[in-house]
Amino acid sequence: MDFRQLRYFLAIAEAGQITRAAKALNMEQPPLSRQLKQMERELGVTLFDRSGKQLTLTHAGEVLRERAESVIRQLHESLQEVKEVEEGVSGFLAIGAVVSCVSLLPRAIERYREKYPQVTFKISEGDHYQLGEALAKRSIELVVARLPFEFAEESPYEYDELRLPSDPFVAVIPSKLQPDQKQSSITLAALADYPFLTLKTDQTIGMHKQVMSEFRKSGLTPNIICECSSVAIILSLVAAGIGATVLPKSVVAMSPIDSLRMLRIEDAEFQSEVGIVWLKDRYLSKSARHFIEQYTDGYE
Repeated sequence: MDFRQLRYFLAIAEAGQITRAAKALNMEQPPLSRQLKQMERELGVTLFDRSGKQLTLTHAGEVLRERAESVIRQLHESLQEVKEVEEGVSGFLAIGAVVSCVSLLPRAIERYREKYPQVTFKISEGDHYQLGEALAKRSIELVVARLPFEFAEESPYEYDELRLPSDPFVAVIPSKLQPDQKQSSITLAALADYPFLTLKTDQTIGMHKQVMSEFRKSGLTPNIICECSSVAIILSLVAAGIGATVLPKSVVAMSPIDSLRMLRIEDAEFQSEVGIVWLKDRYLSKSARHFIEQYTDGYE
């Protein structure tokens, strides 16, 4: 028995007559009668009492109608769910983010869920190489990263990107070492007087080089006392009064640590480039495309 036969059966049960049911189904009466007899033979039961003018369901027929209605309803719901997933209305979206870009996700996800509350997220954190591999394996569709985005050298893939507004670098200083609450900016020379902590790993070397380059342009050499492998570590050390650092503003703005001071760098306006990255010439789900729209429709 298939879904088509279940539809026939339900139409007969509702109409109470083969003739009316055939008309409702836009088909001839004899084929419908044959389908009903075939169902009864397959099941080995009588589905309708034919003794009166109207066809009435037997007990077995009542049970089948209840089950058939449930099956048909589930089928319709499943088809609707599939359609909504394709339209990006519901489903699942896997996103990657480099550590220093995680702070760029909350507002975009908030805006996304206002439009598509049925979509669920999986967010992975890693460096460019880890997330590039995840893109290649299709375990994620999008990456929010510092640009340029670098795959492993042997990767055969290319990527597309949507550049987001540049993220300015700021100085981060322990509050206890900067008692003047009115001060909102600092020079590179003053910053170089602090013990300096830097975010530096094999995968964040580009950001480290960019910061060091700004100091060199001014003829300065910061006193680096610690190289940190994560944003959480470096902010914790700064909050403890170990030293100062320079990080993208979006990273610091999301920090809940009260013992930090974020200051504009007066004599060096350098930016970190940020973007959303995905595999070039590969299928991109509508959920992913809708997520990108949260930025193209107006980034905040």
